[in-house]
Amino acid sequence: MKTILALAALILVTPPALARAIPAAIPAAIPAAIYTDPVHDAAHPARMQVLHLPSGGVAINGIAYLAAGAGPHPTVVLFHGLPGNEKNLDLAQAIRRAGWNVVTLNYRGSWGSPGVYRFAQNLGDADTVLAYVRDPANSKALQIDPQRLVIAGHSMGGWVTAMTAGHDRGLAGAIMISAANLGAIGKQYPRQAAIRLWTDNGLEALAGTSGEIMADEIIANAAAFDFVSQSTALAGTPLLVLTSDDGLAPQSDALVAAIHAAHGRKVTTGHAATDHGWSDSRIKLESDVIAWLSALVPAARK
Repeated sequence: MKTILALAALILVTPPALARAIPAAIPAAIPAAIYTDPVHDAAHPARMQVLHLPSGGVAINGIAYLAAGAGPHPTVVLFHGLPGNEKNLDLAQAIRRAGWNVVTLNYRGSWGSPGVYRFAQNLGDADTVLAYVRDPANSKALQIDPQRLVIAGHSMGGWVTAMTAGHDRGLAGAIMISAANLGAIGKQYPRQAAIRLWTDNGLEALAGTSGEIMADEIIANAAAFDFVSQSTALAGTPLLVLTSDDGLAPQSDALVAAIHAAHGRKVTTGHAATDHGWSDSRIKLESDVIAWLSALVPAARK
């Protein structure tokens, strides 16, 4: 993401009224799940399960990190960014220690999943995995409580999260971590800069794409891909929006401001003085997410 961060800092201007004006509202305490393993449950042990998720005529790769205990458990579906070098699996493990299941996936055309990679398909894959975990047979087998589903995403996965939560009314909440707004990038980046952005980002793990294909897709779909357009739809959804010193924070700030303008009051925000991958703030990231999830669960019960 080096190029996207540098260009974001140059091209995207933070409105003065929003620049770091949104207060952090995350408890400072470190949850026990960060440093304590759960008690072993011989009858229902914590475990991993490989998933093959049908999407767009192929079966994409997924992993379920299943929590100890009989369940059903609240569950987070975790979306990685582009290309997905940082999959936040330490975060997945910490969330599981807190008693949640976590389901991760590789989008079509990424990291060995069949098909070719396209941004629009990522959104379809998100809908697919949510339908899969809500299917009664699958939710029973995976010990998932479909009434307590949260989606979370980092970087481009934060865009997937915002766009998906905008139309999925069955979610208990959503988490955006250093989100990249593809619509804003498509509107503001010249084509050659957008091509360089994706080419420099490392495409080795993606199939059937190129910097040119990716740039043309976001430019052609700039309005449709702008997650600020989801602000009214997101006004009633509990959101955790976390930003970092990566040049992308103004994009999330703009979404939060638009949700507030739509009278949304369920947004919790936090900022860390760290890089895009939260390289020196992993404990903070895990703590912020688990604290928010722990507060969310009672309200999400049916």
